[in-house]
Amino acid sequence: MAKTNQKILVVDDEKDILELLKYNLSKEGYEVKTASDGIKGVEIAKSFLPDLILLDIMMPKQDGVETCRQIREQPEMANTFVIFLTARSEEYSEVAAFDMGADDYITKPIKPRALVSRINALFRRESKKKKESNTINIGELIVDRTSYTVQNGDQKISLPKKEFELLYFLAQNPGKVYSRDELLQNIWGTDVYVLARTVDVHIRKVREKIGNEYITTVKGVGYKFDN
Repeated sequence: MAKTNQKILVVDDEKDILELLKYNLSKEGYEVKTASDGIKGVEIAKSFLPDLILLDIMMPKQDGVETCRQIREQPEMANTFVIFLTARSEEYSEVAAFDMGADDYITKPIKPRALVSRINALFRRESKKKKESNTINIGELIVDRTSYTVQNGDQKISLPKKEFELLYFLAQNPGKVYSRDELLQNIWGTDVYVLARTVDVHIRKVREKIGNEYITTVKGVGYKFDN
């Protein structure tokens, strides 16, 4: 068993799934806690501060989408990965999940070994990004991937992980136009199926926080960052 420093919270109302995932993730060296409903999940997350949350959608007391929204409201969990594990495959459920800040959306039945491999790869990519971290300064905008912070003049801005990564990626190459597919591949990865609309939603949210002058829509093509 390889010892890791990462913590994972599993939130699901099916006891068998909680036990199965806790066993497999603990075996991999992760520190794991579980919750059987969304309300308890938020409560545990606030004190446990997990690096990643596996979250069901259909749960008693509080569904996964609302749970994700409450988690994303906590500044200390802005960079926590959230992966939905659900039996729901409808497009609107997936859109709602990504709109709330999900990093991935996996439909059940769960394949534990494949899921663990996916999580390991996610953390490896994150570790690599941190080693390559630097700061981008454009005008009054400062985007710092070392601390995952954004500052616009005197204003400090809090962005969830995917919104930050999208901004950082565009700001790295000002003036270059990226299609939605290119942004999906570079921000969400090729092993995650995400709707193109998700890019539009995240761009809109970034603009609301940093202002409309930085990211331009190139009609029929995609988006670019203006220097």
